[in-house]
Amino acid sequence: MVRVPLTPEQIEAGRRLGALFRETRAGRDPATIAHSAGISPETLRKIEMGRLPSPGFGTVVGLCAALGLPLDTAARTWLQAE
Repeated sequence: MVRVPLTPEQIEAGRRLGALFRETRAGRDPATIAHSAGISPETLRKIEMGRLPSPGFGTVVGLCAALGLPLDTAARTWLQAE
């Protein structure tokens, strides 16, 4: 199976999502948040820095739960809808 490359718009959406997670974490320990979300701290860093612009749905749900962030807020950020 060949993975289709992400479009520039999808990459930018991933950067917005990563920035939202970073801002919402607001100084809380990344290892604690990552553990609560069921991911590694390195994966969290990659998402927050935009180096992993298309995280899986389960990862997004886990991060939203760990951060107390409504999933619809993450979806609006991805879609850039207000």
